[in-house]
Amino acid sequence: MFDVIFAALGSLFSGPHLLYLGLGVLMGLCIGIFPGLGGIAGLSLLLPLLYGMDTISALAMLIGLVAVIPTSDTFTSVLMGIPGSSGSQATVLDGFPLAKKGQAARALSAAFTASLFGGLFGALVLTLFVLIARPIILAFGSAELFMLTLLGLSMVAGLAGKSLIKGLCACGLGLLFGTMGGAPATGEFRLSFDVDYLMDGIPLVVMGLGIFALPEIVDLLRRNTSISEATPLGGGWITGVRDMIRHKWLALRCAALGCIVGALPGLGGSVVDWIAYGHAVQTTKSKGGFGKGEIRGVIAPEASNNAKEGGAMIPTLLFGIPGSGSMAIFLGGMILIGLEPGPNMVSSNLDVTYTIIWSLALANVLGAGACLLLSGWVSRLTTIPYALMAPFMIMVICFAAFQATRSLGDLVALLAVGVLGIFLKRFGWPRPAFLIGFVLASGMENYLYQALQFNGWSFITKPGVLIIAVLLLVSVVIAVRQVARLSHQSDADAAVKGGQVSLKGRLPQVAFTLGIGAFFSYGLFDAFQVMPLARVFPAGISLTMLVLVGVMLVRQLRGKVSDPILQDMEQDENVALPVGFYHYLLWLTGLVLGCYLVGYVIAMTLFFVAFLLIRAHASLSSTLTLTACGMGFLTLLAHLMVLNLPSGLLQQVVDLPWPLG
Repeated sequence: MFDVIFAALGSLFSGPHLLYLGLGVLMGLCIGIFPGLGGIAGLSLLLPLLYGMDTISALAMLIGLVAVIPTSDTFTSVLMGIPGSSGSQATVLDGFPLAKKGQAARALSAAFTASLFGGLFGALVLTLFVLIARPIILAFGSAELFMLTLLGLSMVAGLAGKSLIKGLCACGLGLLFGTMGGAPATGEFRLSFDVDYLMDGIPLVVMGLGIFALPEIVDLLRRNTSISEATPLGGGWITGVRDMIRHKWLALRCAALGCIVGALPGLGGSVVDWIAYGHAVQTTKSKGGFGKGEIRGVIAPEASNNAKEGGAMIPTLLFGIPGSGSMAIFLGGMILIGLEPGPNMVSSNLDVTYTIIWSLALANVLGAGACLLLSGWVSRLTTIPYALMAPFMIMVICFAAFQATRSLGDLVALLAVGVLGIFLKRFGWPRPAFLIGFVLASGMENYLYQALQFNGWSFITKPGVLIIAVLLLVSVVIAVRQVARLSHQSDADAAVKGGQVSLKGRLPQVAFTLGIGAFFSYGLFDAFQVMPLARVFPAGISLTMLVLVGVMLVRQLRGKVSDPILQDMEQDENVALPVGFYHYLLWLTGLVLGCYLVGYVIAMTLFFVAFLLIRAHASLSSTLTLTACGMGFLTLLAHLMVLNLPSGLLQQVVDLPWPLG
């Protein structure tokens, strides 16, 4: 055991590991500062850089980014009033009012201190849990791991808000997308539509960026505003630390909540901050200050948000089940660099496991310190119109997506998946549930295939499987009750409206649901074109989802105002949206088409100029300066990575110098 600990410490404090951990923290800071991106999009941007790196260095970058984003996204929540990620939504309620009162420094200081405490607490819990859980984990076989995966999938209902059916259908849609490409049992191609690009499935990088990053960028662009008003930081850095110390027991309780909720697959990132915030309100005698600038409303969600990363790593590392959306990408990154999450992480790879845990703690220390140092500079970004930032973000996202297979197909897939992500967001389908299903699909099918090969269908009678099945049933019952309670509250809120949603209001929902149903129908048809071992998984998913989609359609056609399936739809008339999101889809489509015609560099240059002049209303000099900066950064990055950027039809006719050709 001591040999393992010394090996882990040696890896942790080695020069290359510390260097790459610092780089990961720096990238996480950059990602967290930009509203609209978060842990999922940030990790998706990082994945292409891991190719060819050694295991420990790649892990250091991944962990540095995972650890610091829940801290750095506090900037946008406090200074801009925009959640930097799904896990920082509750911080906005009191952090932004404090900033508007001139107490931004106090709010940021308290938030960063609470984040540091929560991150260290989560790493400590993970360290102790590995010691306790090791003998239990080693007893798990393929059948038990398959049931654990099912247990994780059952918990994604918590991501669905008021509609359990939407959560399950989103997860099922992700599972079916995950079966694209060769079947693990027979090697037959499924859902490839005879397209060469799809024969290996859609890359995880493209899926993560398309589902999360593009929809958030489009949504913020539609609002066509500056990020926020100018907000001075003010004083109070020491006051924020004292606030954290004064409310240390609240931070401890919320950190514990973060670990527990984070360890439940599918729940962590989307609900843990609200659970902690609710706990802070419930345990405070005077509740009038919450929502108006109460410092406890900042400390509670930030402590839980960082601690949940340690909790989320428990199922991710030890069972291969992602505890959150960002952990789903982290899981994909581990597989990419040759590590197999699961029981091996506490047997043959125990030293790597401890390196990951202690790197998480160290990254939290580095991240909190860096955030405090950068606060003054970051505050000056708050007055920049989002339209000026968007071209740079789109450029980086397209560049990262291209690293998946280095073909134009990556950009086409990014656009297609981005459209799907926009509609999922628009109609209230939980995107983390979709991504978790996509990531789990491959492992889940492999476990099922192995269990059938070793035990046949009798594997369902194994004691471990039966125990997990009971837990699965309890999880489903709890989820159903939770959704029923939310639905009952929705009924009460909608009682004053009564009646039905108009046909015009129902048509977009119904049309989208019909499209999803058509895809499941094709998935069922396609499954019967392959051998039985390759058929059972996609056929089972498609058949089950078709039943749920049918139920959803019936409820949508009824059109009751109180129906949570209709209530989840975004109400555009309540928000000033001068430009529809279809407009920005045309911009993105034009960019991809331009890449096909004239190549990536020329198309991106034209996109920068046109977007900044037309949408951002920038002056010609500003447009040319920003475009030169963006293209200079892109060219430098391509040079450092020895990368030829996508060429188009123009390059096949005219011999252009690098990087244009």
